[in-house]
Amino acid sequence: MVHRSRLNRREFIRTAAGAGVGAALAAMQNRRVFAMPSLDTSAAERLGWRLGAQAYTFRMLSFYETVDLCAGMGIRTIEMYPGQRLSPEKPDVTTSIALPRQVRDEIKAKLREAGVGLVCFGVTGANRETFEFAKEMGIEVLTTETMPTDDLDRMCREYGVRMALHNHPNTWLPDEVLAACKGRSPMIGACADTGHWMRRGLNPIEQLKKLQGRIVSVHFKDLNEFGNGHDVPWGTGAGDARGMLAELARQKFRGVFSIEYEHGSLEDLKVNVPKCVAFFHAVAAELSGRA
Repeated sequence: MVHRSRLNRREFIRTAAGAGVGAALAAMQNRRVFAMPSLDTSAAERLGWRLGAQAYTFRMLSFYETVDLCAGMGIRTIEMYPGQRLSPEKPDVTTSIALPRQVRDEIKAKLREAGVGLVCFGVTGANRETFEFAKEMGIEVLTTETMPTDDLDRMCREYGVRMALHNHPNTWLPDEVLAACKGRSPMIGACADTGHWMRRGLNPIEQLKKLQGRIVSVHFKDLNEFGNGHDVPWGTGAGDARGMLAELARQKFRGVFSIEYEHGSLEDLKVNVPKCVAFFHAVAAELSGRA
């Protein structure tokens, strides 16, 4: 069960401003906080940041259950991935570009009801069928590992959908992204996965600097260690999560951060994902000058 927070928005910002992010998080933990739907998001909005979740975080649930859980945690955007069960009532239907129109309309209604926007989709291929699906569903970004081409660049502009090259530890390193994007429109760039950089042994802040001007979206992670590390609540790991956010603010990045937390049970996620949400908004308040 997702418990509502007793720490209201003003209390959280006041605590964060007076004692720093760490003290604010400690205050939340003392109240057994598992969700922060009342957090003040205005600082992030001023920075042009939107916080979402990659649905793969809750892959043990259906998509509809994931939408409800995210809404309860104060997460207002979501990144759908191909292959998740749609709902407990329809376990044989999975999220994909092949969904019939009736199911697509049902998904739109579910998202409206929950107050969650579907803004990214992936990791997926990129072709005209994918772009048509994205346009119909209101998706802004296709997260992909597909090599950009002139045709795909034209489709980005035709459909108004951006293409973000997602890195795993051994794919789409920043230099490769920059080379693939050379001479192409700003509609194509990187989906910067900070955790996979850490697994490669790369400093995520340095990689963000390399990609300045070509970052479309972010799979934001903080790992306990470089190499074979696992996700931990943002700000408690080896990745310098605050430094990453500060670098993106310096770049004036505007876009979506997807929480992709791949470690732990569902009960662990119910505790740790809201800590990431709280950290994000506290640091956004600090960086925007409100803290």
